[in-house]
Amino acid sequence: MGATPEETTGAPAKDGDRRLGRRALLIGGAAAAVGTAVLARDELSRLWWRLPGVEKRRVAGAVDFRGARWVPASAANYRRADRPDDYRIDRVVIHVTQGGYSSAVQVFQDPAHGAAAHYIVREDGRITQLIRELDVAFHAGNREYNERSVGIEHEGFVEDPSSFTDAMYAASARLTAAICGRYGIPVDREHVIGHVEVPGTDHTDPGRHWDWDRYLGLVRRARA
Repeated sequence: MGATPEETTGAPAKDGDRRLGRRALLIGGAAAAVGTAVLARDELSRLWWRLPGVEKRRVAGAVDFRGARWVPASAANYRRADRPDDYRIDRVVIHVTQGGYSSAVQVFQDPAHGAAAHYIVREDGRITQLIRELDVAFHAGNREYNERSVGIEHEGFVEDPSSFTDAMYAASARLTAAICGRYGIPVDREHVIGHVEVPGTDHTDPGRHWDWDRYLGLVRRARA
């Protein structure tokens, strides 16, 4: 703890010294207030749509990928948001359902399940959207990755290579290409990842039979 002027010189502290101390205190308090206001504004920018009577305009049944079928997931399996304004989107996460298409839709519509992806791609290439891209889907098992990514499920089983059909690869690649184009996401293995690569996850999908080289090649061609 520093000494006061009176302690170092034996003379009483000058008024100017006291004014400086008060000024520094006021400036420091103002800076803290500004910092608090900035933090509050940042938080409000993420939550503005929760205010009474305020919500981002949403069209019932609208999809983000043309040609997709809209089948809504339970509201308990995602969090309403305003991405990418409140959370930057810079990842696509590839999943495998470990089951059939119908069973995947059923569990994503179950509020007790606690998870759902934005899309499901069937083995015949049909794409279903369950959650809008602006919302945070609970699909990755990691909050940060949920907030920054779009999750795509694929019908099938990780240990069955026949699950991953030509139609599925082609349709999923077009979907991922559209997502990457929309948010400026690079088409590479750092930004298009498997569920197994999400930190803290205990999942193994899409598994060893998913052909990443083929898939990214199709995504790049679809982007072009």
